[in-house]
Amino acid sequence: MVKYYIGSVEYVPGAYHKKRPGAAELADRYVREWEANQQKSRERFQKLRLPPSICFSRKIGVGALEIADLVAEMTGLRVVDREILETIAASGELTERTVKGFDERYPGRMQEFLGMMFGEKSFVMSDYARKLFSSIYGIAGMGSGIFVGRGSHLILPRDRVLAVRCISSDEYRVKRLARELSVKEEEAAARLKEIDHEQAEFFRKVYNKTGASPYEFDLVINLDQIQKPFVAAELVDLAFRKKYAGEIILASKNSSPA
Repeated sequence: MVKYYIGSVEYVPGAYHKKRPGAAELADRYVREWEANQQKSRERFQKLRLPPSICFSRKIGVGALEIADLVAEMTGLRVVDREILETIAASGELTERTVKGFDERYPGRMQEFLGMMFGEKSFVMSDYARKLFSSIYGIAGMGSGIFVGRGSHLILPRDRVLAVRCISSDEYRVKRLARELSVKEEEAAARLKEIDHEQAEFFRKVYNKTGASPYEFDLVINLDQIQKPFVAAELVDLAFRKKYAGEIILASKNSSPA
């Protein structure tokens, strides 16, 4: 689990005012649900055609997880954030269960996928990357969901994903983080700079990427201009329903003030 400190205040990426269950609890719950649906999933997914999912990409501190939680309330889908994915990838027991489940459901497809996506590099990929990829695929195979971070839109089949990029100015991120954590803006700015570097290193090592092209996404939301999380969530909800109309069954939209 990745934690940061801004001054003396602990900051977990994605944290905001809403109280969320612990990552370990959610990770274990998802894996248990996944295992319970193994037989049913084998029958439904003889081919590698995953249910459609929403994947959020963002820089830390922009507020994407808050938007994802609002989309979850509108759709009834589960949110799988960076912390949950890292908990699974770091846990020997959970990883073993997710990898085993994926291999049983899609025999031979993981290596085929890695070879297609990364070529010869797939044979020397880190153990962490393999665990991360199989965890994302395994959770996606359970049913439609909402992924936040870790490049999930680059892993899942592109036609099975509504890829959303949340962007903002550094000033917006700094002010938001300072407000949420009650720290000085100077402290927030300094720590975000370090976190940005760490995130960039992750994408360079795992995906060999140095940036996020807007052409990777279905929808790019500028939070400097659309500052109400509920409005951003409504855009994502509408885009997902329209892109996969007739294929998905979602919960009725909740009424909430704009």
